Amino acid sequence: MKTVTLRNGVTVPALGMGTWNIGDSASRRSSEIKSLRKGLEAGLRVIDTAEMYGDGRSEDLVGEAISDVREDVYLVSKIVPSNASYDGVYKACQRSLEHLETEWLDLYLLHWHGGTPLEETVQAFEDLKDEGLIRGWGVSNFDVEDMEEIESLSENCLVNQILYNLEHRGTEFDLLDHDLKSGTVTMAYSPLGQGGGLLEHPALKEVASRHETSLGPADPAQIALAWVLRRPNVLAIPKAASEKHVAGNLASLEISLTDADLKTLDSAFPSPKRKLSLAMI
Repeated sequence: MKTVTLRNGVTVPALGMGTWNIGDSASRRSSEIKSLRKGLEAGLRVIDTAEMYGDGRSEDLVGEAISDVREDVYLVSKIVPSNASYDGVYKACQRSLEHLETEWLDLYLLHWHGGTPLEETVQAFEDLKDEGLIRGWGVSNFDVEDMEEIESLSENCLVNQILYNLEHRGTEFDLLDHDLKSGTVTMAYSPLGQGGGLLEHPALKEVASRHETSLGPADPAQIALAWVLRRPNVLAIPKAASEKHVAGNLASLEISLTDADLKTLDSAFPSPKRKLSLAMI
């Protein structure tokens, strides 16, 4: 399995599991827990959640899913900017730990850049780390200018979690290379797009028709994910809402896109020729 190595020396699989909108339905709870367990059993150690996902419901579900395998999980959660003051970070972290029923987070991210001075948030992150409540920290939805500010404050930012998929390639102009050179891992959220529209594109279907996996003929979702995973220093966290989704995500690791495949996708989804505003969901 492809891996990425964080600047603190920790190596994790380049494919993880996202949990946005997971935990919102009592009727799906059992199947969602089984999906996360299936991924963990297959070696997908990284689980990403956030305090704002269902006002803690996602964290609650993740906590239940990993209760007896906590040591095997690289657990990520995020704090909203409105809680990013020094005291607010501590309170939010404690709430997340309670929801997740764990004594520590492996990675704690600032969900996006808000009004609190980054220096204050970074100091809180560093103090949480010193106390063992988190083992590392990073950011989410930060563009180059934001990353430069973070880097001026600390050399310990492990990850920048951003929207990255075939429909949103703006970060290829400068941000992906910036983070690669600085040693910050890019965590790609929504690598399959949103709402399914991306996966209906004829170019993805064309490329999928050229590939086979252990599950059978490749599908557009596997191609979209393989495209994101082709880059060095990128950790993708597609949603893991069903066992079928997890199996399909795993099958994407079997796909090596050819030069012809990449040419087809580049023609349909051109890379940026100028700086674009950072896309966010």
